[in-house]
Amino acid sequence: MPEFRHGLVIGKFAPLHRGHLHLLDHALARCERLSVWMYSRPDFPEMPSPLRRGWLRALYPARLSPGLHLLPDAPNPPMNDEPDVVHRAYVRSVLRGWGVFPDAVFTSEAYGDELAADLGAAHVCVDRARQTVPISGSALRADVHAHRAFLDPVVYAHFVRRVNILGAESTGKSTLTRALGEALGTAWVREYGRDVYEREQGQLNPAHFLEIARGQRALEAEAARTPGVHRWVFCDTDAATTLMWSHLLTGTALPELQALADKCRTRYAHTFVCDTDLPHEQDGWRANTEVRAVQQAFIRQDLETRGVAYTVLRGSVAERVAQVRARLGAG
Repeated sequence: MPEFRHGLVIGKFAPLHRGHLHLLDHALARCERLSVWMYSRPDFPEMPSPLRRGWLRALYPARLSPGLHLLPDAPNPPMNDEPDVVHRAYVRSVLRGWGVFPDAVFTSEAYGDELAADLGAAHVCVDRARQTVPISGSALRADVHAHRAFLDPVVYAHFVRRVNILGAESTGKSTLTRALGEALGTAWVREYGRDVYEREQGQLNPAHFLEIARGQRALEAEAARTPGVHRWVFCDTDAATTLMWSHLLTGTALPELQALADKCRTRYAHTFVCDTDLPHEQDGWRANTEVRAVQQAFIRQDLETRGVAYTVLRGSVAERVAQVRARLGAG
């Protein structure tokens, strides 16, 4: 039988880290019902409240955590010369308006005793000294990548930046994408279109190209959640290039693919284009050198038309890796 009828946890969860999870798990184990009030104001530009709510819902789905209830947004708290007193009165009034009357408040903070007393509830302080989980939200916000071990992969994925590697056939982009992932100790994403092209023996229709774009995005999302990913995910091609191929090979493209291509302008933190200075290699699927030049011109024209800044990479694989590292400031 749980010790408490109704528990309360209040926090910004910016970002939601393993210390928060330890607190929530502790509270869930001791309460029949747990209400979680996530402060949405003031908000965090890089971590808006819908994103933070999404983290809580993803890590505490209803089917696994039926006792956890995420409270709605509340109005801005008032400010005056006695912030602690006013804040407690504000919390009490909002909770009463929601019909939430906890008999236990769970915190890891010094304010917990007075807040719980003001609500007529017990205070359960969890890991106040940060010995079990030695991290804080402010430390994570200062350098999220250095402290990424304290974030669930679902949360850390938000801070991973996608790097787009483009280029025509036989420009070395697939080899470079893998080499970058290995050199920087992070995840990389293969070209999903190659899988579909070989599966269909080169006989593609517009629906196949939409499948390719969706599959590529799914692989990118999966890579960003991979344990061990660090700061960057290197991506072999994008939906805009897939759109180009759909037009080149079928003469048309589905509207859904166009919509995905339009999102590429802001989807990637950096875009690199592999130059055609490498020898053309025929693998049985590729066109000739002249066609490669046309493909490359299309790619660069599209980037310029859409206003996407890009860096052209030249030289050997090692030289290109060094150019990318320099551009990313990765040493």
